[in-house]
Amino acid sequence: MDLTPRQQRFVDEYLIDLNATQAATRAGYSAKTAASQGERLLRNVDVAAAIAAAKKARTERTEVDADYVLKRMIEIDQMDVLDIMDDDMAIKPVSEWPKVWRQYLSGFDLAEMFEGRGEQREMIGILKKIKWPDKVKNLELLGRHFGMFKDKVEHSGEIKTPELKLVLNGTRPPPAAE
Repeated sequence: MDLTPRQQRFVDEYLIDLNATQAATRAGYSAKTAASQGERLLRNVDVAAAIAAAKKARTERTEVDADYVLKRMIEIDQMDVLDIMDDDMAIKPVSEWPKVWRQYLSGFDLAEMFEGRGEQREMIGILKKIKWPDKVKNLELLGRHFGMFKDKVEHSGEIKTPELKLVLNGTRPPPAAE
């Protein structure tokens, strides 16, 4: 497969975000024509083959594929707060947390809490905030993977809408000619 330097640059740029228009722009094509150039390049047999080969090489190199992502999503779905907290709501030491919690925790904030002012000020506790991944969003992504949700609604047949008559400044438009 013989690609021009600019086509190869497009392939490399396309792998960044899988956005043909942006890849074409970054590869040096005109911003005005980047959308059509990107679409044309994706249809080019040699460019498409180079993209497929590069994606395959990346998957082998990173060992990240659809199965990997799906397994991680399932791990997130199965996270249980009892893995990191006692029944009395005390947080277990991080070293006792399961690996999934250490990997997917979205946020962890510690704040010292004080009472009093000046020299009478004394620490009364530590506020701990733990943010875990958005499990609803995670389930939505899992559902989309399995085709459970559709972004498009398909309709066949005729759609009839009632005739609308506008009233502007108290006057009606003339009736439509039939």
